[in-house]
Amino acid sequence: MALHFTRNGPMPKMTGSRLFAEMMRGYGVSHIFFVPAFMLKAFAEMEDMPIARIMVHGEKAAAYMADGYARASGKPGICMAQMIGASNLAAGLRDGYMAGAPMIAITGGPTPMSRYRHAYQEVDDITQFNAVTKFNAQIDHVSRMPDLLRQAFRVATSGAPGPVHLRVQSHLGQITEQEAELDPLVEPAYARVPAFRPEPDMQRVKAALDALDAAKRPVIVAGGGVIRSQAQKELVEFAEKINIPVATSLSAKAAMVDSHPLAVGVPGAYSRDCANRTIAEADLVFFVGSHTGGQVTNNWMFPQPGTKVIQLDIDPQELGRNYPNIVSILGDAKASLRRLTEAASGKLRDADEWAKRSQKIVAEWRAENAEMRNADVTPMRPERICKAISDVLPPDGVVVSDTGHAGIWTARFVELKYPAQSYFRTGGSLGWGFPATLGVKCALPDRPVVCFTGDGGLYYHIAELETARRHKINAVIVVNNNSALNQEIRLNDAAYGGKQRGRSQEMWRFPEINFAKIAEGFGCAGIRVEKPGNLNDAIKQALAMEKPVVVDCVSDMWAIAPHPWTSTGRDFHSYQKTGA
Repeated sequence: MALHFTRNGPMPKMTGSRLFAEMMRGYGVSHIFFVPAFMLKAFAEMEDMPIARIMVHGEKAAAYMADGYARASGKPGICMAQMIGASNLAAGLRDGYMAGAPMIAITGGPTPMSRYRHAYQEVDDITQFNAVTKFNAQIDHVSRMPDLLRQAFRVATSGAPGPVHLRVQSHLGQITEQEAELDPLVEPAYARVPAFRPEPDMQRVKAALDALDAAKRPVIVAGGGVIRSQAQKELVEFAEKINIPVATSLSAKAAMVDSHPLAVGVPGAYSRDCANRTIAEADLVFFVGSHTGGQVTNNWMFPQPGTKVIQLDIDPQELGRNYPNIVSILGDAKASLRRLTEAASGKLRDADEWAKRSQKIVAEWRAENAEMRNADVTPMRPERICKAISDVLPPDGVVVSDTGHAGIWTARFVELKYPAQSYFRTGGSLGWGFPATLGVKCALPDRPVVCFTGDGGLYYHIAELETARRHKINAVIVVNNNSALNQEIRLNDAAYGGKQRGRSQEMWRFPEINFAKIAEGFGCAGIRVEKPGNLNDAIKQALAMEKPVVVDCVSDMWAIAPHPWTSTGRDFHSYQKTGA
């Protein structure tokens, strides 16, 4: 592991702009997402460096692109904006904060001489970043740039990763143009996550294995920490050795292929019924790298109160936060799962019978949903669009999903068939999917990347089609175009006491739009699909093009994603809480 070396002799003299460029290169940053004009001399210093400067059309989109880049690469995603755009950038960090994405946001800020004097565009916005970052600091002198940039990378990648914010004094970052004795020292250990892999206490590992063996119906719930730790292989090896069913949170959907005999699907609010049903029958749940939050547990319905819980997490604050644990394990997911596998003697005592039961639940769910997934009707069903993505996605393909209905449809009906496939989802912000997809593609330029979003989601940042064309970010955007925010139909039904009337549709309907033509107007490619029989060929064609492509799928406005399954039936109350 690289160490923090000290320099012998005097430090070199350079501008803060040069230092910033040198440190970005030193940390292996390949892309910076920004809205001008901010720290322009630093960008000029990067002219001969292998760093792509991605100018976008909105600060929130810049943050979402940096977020997607961070989740796909494991490197901190860098996003920047001048002072007037700082609030928009802070709003864009919310999703990355909820999802644990390593990000570094850099903005301009007021000077001591301008404070309290109504300076142009000035608002003291530093506190806006407190709720969406792990570390929020101000650079008030050029001499503080080296240590605070190092701290930003250190915090973003250590422990449970997350966003960091640095506010540079002066609206456009002018203090970085000053010269001083500055050392562009970098710490390579913090260039990507995980910076460290803490090993578990082996006594707790043994206690967890004993508890699992004593249970009759144990299940693993794998969270996003498994993906961040790159522990997919270790998760599968452990599950196979002890023969335990595995549910994967939406953030960890790609941790196990859907066809695996121990896979039960995504649980919680955006979920497959079979996963919730399996956890409802479990007598012990082992959370691995999961916050045990409201979505993965459907507002803490699964596991049910009284169910025994084991939890493994890299962040000690998470252990026992939402469930009293019978065993808590502090450690990196990859390292800890490896130790669990090594220490396990083999299959759990009642493993075979319970594994068969869980797969019976999965088979029943698949049979119940086969008709809609294969429906050959027009307008198309979203389930059928998800099936087409599943059928066509290459073995190394990536799916990026928006939230709301897009998250529910992909959780239920996108099938990941190969271990090398990846899946990234919105932490909660509708509109994240499209710009985040561009960030993912920047991080993984040689892999096919497909976004699944709705027309409502695409509208948020549709101007970034121009960014995709200008920078040749050749992602495929599949739009579930139902001319509506149709997730709101049931919510409006309830608001009107059961039946909408009058002008109620003004609150959730859009006019019919051909997004393929809009894409072409931006210089991208567009394919419009109106019949399900044409879906597979359209997505194949899009993947083969060396251009950004919008596949506009005309779908059924009244195809509404089901509420999550609970032991007492469909849970509308939970759906209202977790809807976009």
